[in-house]
Amino acid sequence: MTSSETAPGRGTAVVIGGGLAGMFAAWALRGYADRILVVERDRYPAEPVFRAGVPQGRHAHLVLEAGHRALEEMMPGIKQELTDAGATRVAASGDLRWLSSAGWMADYPAQMAFLSCTRPVMDKAVLDRVRAEPSIELLEGTEVVGLLGSARAVTGVKVRERGPERSEVHEIPAELVVDATGRGTPLPGWLAELGCAPVPEERVDAGVTYASRLFHRPAGADLGCKAIYLQTKAPDAPYLGVLLPVEGNRWIVSLAGMRGGEPEPGEAGFAKQLTLLRDPSIREALRDAEPAGEVRGFVPGPGVRRHYERRSPEGLVVVGDAANTFNPVYGQGITVALFCARALRRATLRHGGIGHATARDARRGVATVSKNPWVMSSAEDARFAGTTGGPSGALLRVQHAFLDKVLTAATRNPAVTSAFHEVMSLVAPPALLFRPAVLGAILRS
Repeated sequence: MTSSETAPGRGTAVVIGGGLAGMFAAWALRGYADRILVVERDRYPAEPVFRAGVPQGRHAHLVLEAGHRALEEMMPGIKQELTDAGATRVAASGDLRWLSSAGWMADYPAQMAFLSCTRPVMDKAVLDRVRAEPSIELLEGTEVVGLLGSARAVTGVKVRERGPERSEVHEIPAELVVDATGRGTPLPGWLAELGCAPVPEERVDAGVTYASRLFHRPAGADLGCKAIYLQTKAPDAPYLGVLLPVEGNRWIVSLAGMRGGEPEPGEAGFAKQLTLLRDPSIREALRDAEPAGEVRGFVPGPGVRRHYERRSPEGLVVVGDAANTFNPVYGQGITVALFCARALRRATLRHGGIGHATARDARRGVATVSKNPWVMSSAEDARFAGTTGGPSGALLRVQHAFLDKVLTAATRNPAVTSAFHEVMSLVAPPALLFRPAVLGAILRS
């Protein structure tokens, strides 16, 4: 370590953004910073309601099996708290009917599951845990407007209180700054102001657009399952739909289309999109269901993977969507944010504090845990003719051909379905599909 580096130790850590990624990061830093300050632009509501600062919050959300394991490890007992708040356990098979591009997935006795609820229920459960931690301070209604430091090292943040009048800018020195501001992160601009060169990045844009609505579940409704997922089928069927049970005896239904298949606005557009799905099961389920809210649209924008492990000033870690923005149709975002927090926690444990070495280690960890999800999602996005960016070439065609064989086998062979679910739930790496027993079943199919 050179004399200019910050040695591992205690001090102040500032987390920019108080969404789930920011809360997970702040929680991960407990015990290794004297002060953990979360700077959040919004003010948190007293009850679990949708808030403007989370525009994606009105759409179907889930935490994959690997994410639930990480969350329970970080915050023991939170799965029960979510259940008590109305979340429904949905097993990966049996409770969930999944129409892949090759057909309906075969059923098997699944141990994996996810808890289905609206985003505000998840947010409040995590927020309540964080608020109870004495070392974490929430600075609500405040925005970060820039960074302190230089192109070599970030040493804090500049903040001001939000309001009708522009308030005075204050400086908060910090030994560690964590960006968790989400897919619209202003960090690249702040780094440019410090004289930093642009961070290397990958982009893929399938042009996905969402339309979602809550419905009251009709009395006596029996779908034969708890949830339905109707997947796209490239290149000719760029439409998908999901129906999930949520608290208050309701369903949340999210419809989406890749570029060229985007839902049209409003109720008429929502109804039309239902007719374009590859199977009528969601449309039939909603025949007698009363709406519990308006149709809400969302355009998430491109998927972006930013390589801060390759180029970054010291003292900075980027987590969640600010580091890696995925197409939401694959449900990876919250789980990868949990992986990022776990990587940050492990770095603090290894180095015994929050110095520059910890930040470098954490950046490498974030890159590692996001690699497989990025490869999986960007490769699937590339199937659609309207997608811009992303992978291409002979290797990609081989990957697509193999995955098509996997999906075909998963409609017939429960062992393949189970293995595929483990990979898609981020419990196991894609290499699981190449284990002799699984690969043999795939090739026989």
